[in-house]
Amino acid sequence: MAHEDRYGLPLSTGSDEAASAYREGVDLMLAGWTGAAEALEHAIAADPDFALAHIARARLYAFYQQGDLARQEAAAARALVAKRGTERERSHVETLALSVEGRPPEALAATLKHIESWPRDAVVLSLPLGAFGLFAFSGMADHDRARQELCERVARHYGEDWWFLTLYGWAMTENGDVARGRPVTERGFALRRQNAHAAHAVLHAMFEDGSIDEADRLVDEWIPTYDRAGILHGHIRWHQALGALERGDAARALAIYADVLQPQATRAPPLNVITDGASLLWRLAAYGHDVPKALWAEADAAAQKLFPKSSIPFADVHMALFAAATQNREALAARLAVIEQRLADGKLPAGPVVPTICRAMTAFADEDYGTCAQTLAPVIAEVVRIGGSHAQRELIEDTFIVALMRSGDLPRARALLDTRLHRRPSLRDTRWQAAMA
Repeated sequence: MAHEDRYGLPLSTGSDEAASAYREGVDLMLAGWTGAAEALEHAIAADPDFALAHIARARLYAFYQQGDLARQEAAAARALVAKRGTERERSHVETLALSVEGRPPEALAATLKHIESWPRDAVVLSLPLGAFGLFAFSGMADHDRARQELCERVARHYGEDWWFLTLYGWAMTENGDVARGRPVTERGFALRRQNAHAAHAVLHAMFEDGSIDEADRLVDEWIPTYDRAGILHGHIRWHQALGALERGDAARALAIYADVLQPQATRAPPLNVITDGASLLWRLAAYGHDVPKALWAEADAAAQKLFPKSSIPFADVHMALFAAATQNREALAARLAVIEQRLADGKLPAGPVVPTICRAMTAFADEDYGTCAQTLAPVIAEVVRIGGSHAQRELIEDTFIVALMRSGDLPRARALLDTRLHRRPSLRDTRWQAAMA
């Protein structure tokens, strides 16, 4: 009897055990749930020649920046699928291998071509859809719209699928249509509560519509069901820390940092380690709360080991926060030199916004608020190019607003706050507005 994945696509394995373990592993991976690696390794053990299990395992290695292991599995998958694999499986393996090997433009092109022929290949479709996906890190200014449009093109192939609804709703939310996006994501979450990506997407919708207390309750109720080793465990608590800051509760935000985000506590992938830690500490300081220098020094030391060289712009911007906060001029200068060279060579799709943000954050840390505001003003609409989510990128806009207030440019600060408050209620923005009255 022929085997299929959960979406009805044929699998080139003769082993019932391998097919079952693969289906389980893929579902756990798509849900951001623990146990995915073990399930995929079970599939490989049951059928060592099963190419799709190898490439899925490669993707999990890549999440955690285990590059050598990821590339080894990708190479194995390529060799195996060439001997025993359908046209769809060969395209599937090649597309994921390009992503694993750090070739994002080729991977994105291959993904879009693959989806035209096999729209229900969820593992491939997942590549461009996340906050750290191929669209987000493409340097495109309209990647939020591109995600939603891609989901709309394939929606009829998925119906009420828990994974697809999660990502489709999130795409709407990030593209500014929270009223439609939130209920779609909530439908997906209701279909499978053991889905960290769904919980995360709902939290984004709550962030965008100002439901901070509701978001806090959701995390408190749901997080006990999710192992601390889960890929999004720390990041979901990071969202809760943002809610604490919204209410002005710096002590709680710092407690969450110590519990799950501090280097010795976190079990998150490297990119989340640096971005969640840096952005929360930066927000605390920018909002006027005391951040012990030891926290910055410790986090910076860990970050330098994880990202010693310039890499993706989203990481570089957060590494600049560490350098600025710790006054590590040498590290920032070295990173900026590489960024500027990549820009000059036409190898930085996100463009000049990347070094500009890095310099602006340094000015802010130096309390040169006028220079910070002047530097950010021309590029504030281009910040989207660095990728990530709107909630993550709002750090830059917050820094801009605080710089405007502290440099005395109150009219521009009021205008930005007024725009944000018309989009969603915000206790923090209301406090800032009142301070300028």
